[in-house]
Amino acid sequence: MTNTPETPLLDTVEYPADLRKLEPEQLRQLSDELRAEMIDAVSTSGGHLGSGLGVVELTVAIHYVFNTPEDRLVWDVGHQCYPHKIITGRRDRIRTLRQGGGLSGFTKRSESEYDPFGAAHSSTSISAALGFAVANKLQNQPGRGIAVIGDGAMSAGMAYEAMNNAEQAGNRLVVILNDNDMSIAPPVGGLSAYLARMVSSSEYLGLRSMASKIARKLGRRVWGGLEKAEEYARGMVTGGTMFEELGFYYVGPIDGHNLDHLIPVLENVRDAEEGPVLIHVVTTKGKGYAPAEQSADKYHGVPKFDVVTGEKAKSASGPPAYQNVFGDTLAKLAETDPKICAITAAMPSGTGVDRFAQAHPERAFDVGIAEQHGVTFAAGLAAQGMRPFAAIYSTFLQRAYDQVVHDVAIQNLPVRFAIDRAGLVGADGATHAGSFDITYLATLPNFVVMAAADEAELVHMTYTAAEYDTGPIALRYPRGGGVGVELPETPQLLEIGKGRIVKQGSKVALLTLGPRLHEALKAAEQLDAKGLSTTVADLRFAKPLDSELIEKAMRDHDVVVTVEEGAIGGLGAHVLTLASDTGLADDGLKIRTMRLPDVFQDQDSPDKQYDEAGLNAPHIVDTVLKALRHNSAGIEEVRA
Repeated sequence: MTNTPETPLLDTVEYPADLRKLEPEQLRQLSDELRAEMIDAVSTSGGHLGSGLGVVELTVAIHYVFNTPEDRLVWDVGHQCYPHKIITGRRDRIRTLRQGGGLSGFTKRSESEYDPFGAAHSSTSISAALGFAVANKLQNQPGRGIAVIGDGAMSAGMAYEAMNNAEQAGNRLVVILNDNDMSIAPPVGGLSAYLARMVSSSEYLGLRSMASKIARKLGRRVWGGLEKAEEYARGMVTGGTMFEELGFYYVGPIDGHNLDHLIPVLENVRDAEEGPVLIHVVTTKGKGYAPAEQSADKYHGVPKFDVVTGEKAKSASGPPAYQNVFGDTLAKLAETDPKICAITAAMPSGTGVDRFAQAHPERAFDVGIAEQHGVTFAAGLAAQGMRPFAAIYSTFLQRAYDQVVHDVAIQNLPVRFAIDRAGLVGADGATHAGSFDITYLATLPNFVVMAAADEAELVHMTYTAAEYDTGPIALRYPRGGGVGVELPETPQLLEIGKGRIVKQGSKVALLTLGPRLHEALKAAEQLDAKGLSTTVADLRFAKPLDSELIEKAMRDHDVVVTVEEGAIGGLGAHVLTLASDTGLADDGLKIRTMRLPDVFQDQDSPDKQYDEAGLNAPHIVDTVLKALRHNSAGIEEVRA
């Protein structure tokens, strides 16, 4: 397509190969158009805005200088990947972000060859890019591994583990540190840009390499002295000593919004024989859109909004969010219990710990993106007599499973796990769905595992967990608002391992765990209307099971159906084991287990996701009717 003064440059760029046909002086205009396109797209779909705005120029510069997709570009977490998606063949679908059947809000291998590695969890990019780099080196193929990682993600131990092993990749590994928050560098400007260009130039790198070889031949003592002198000098002006110690050649800091600075440095690094290299780029989250720049969270995640005013679409008022119910309850309990403390891993508002921190700042700890440390830190607190709550999303707690097993469960320490985002989570899709925590916790000796059916139950379970000092205990609850039940003024201490009968019947028993209780009650109404008297029980506990309640249901009903918002291996599997161990499986009993399907479900609205999973009231009714029509006795584990 021929560019004219009336034709936006962005219309001429479908893929990075088109971008590389532009003149360097045209990249500023392209960046401005790309930023405007992203703002307009997110205003219609919602999503992560500020992080993408901060890397527009960096995205353009990387694709302009490096030969993507042969050079493998890995975005850490992926919140910042929207500009990348627009110029890698997905502009026509960018307004479907985070919607059913649309583009993922993160990088995703199945979407494009320009997404070589899927993301969504933090601090994986350097390890993955190192893998690409070493694989190409071993196979004698061209191509680098390029990791773009934020300063927050760089705080996680995994990033340092990767950097500690990076030397084997040589110059095939490039790490770009996108520093937009921590201010770990001195102010950037003309001098630092000049220094960055100088120390990344082939002349400087060549001289440095030659000097190193000569100095080594002169002797270890001379070499060591020269190395220390250079390290000291460069550390004074660039702040890169820490990365040099890990085997990287450090370049920066440079202004991540100044293409005249970015392009020469990236070209120098591309052509260099030294490596691996870390380029320190300083950016502004929300750059180029005033409402985002002025926002405290830089418009990290936003609903639909008005582009002109920046005003966000107001969601309908409703029940309080589960995380806020948890945070407020814990803060109130801590007023009379000085041993209660709360730990979050970089998600204070998402877990409700921000509310606890407002009331008890000295007992609130944000450990950053360090779930492993957070869990063992909580174990240490518990061992010394405190009552710690580790408030961590279900999908993020997976990152600390060894610590859960080794440091908490084996030692039987009373760490309280407040597991947010349990079950399906809507627009964030498979990477953030809390599908597995029942399975991976209820299998552990010493653990108590609870699931709140609604926000009132969450209040009771938070109090129960606070008072439970016998060993580790977990309470799981979903994302978003509750069902609108009245919150109790005084929390109830639940008896460990005891459920409750919510509705009594005689023919069918529905045993639920968590929020599917309300779908089960709807199903019970429909079954009653068909002449099938139905019991509904909220088991409350996946471990220990209420064996008395469950065995009675098995003896007194023709069909027993378990319903949970978890993967195979959870509540249903434990109930089947109980039936087998007690011999009730031999009595012609029909048991069916309903759970999440054995797939990673893509993003959609939660209602549609649960409909797809077959866990809504009509599916429960259908499961019961099919079981009653089944002539053979015994136990089957099937999903409707």
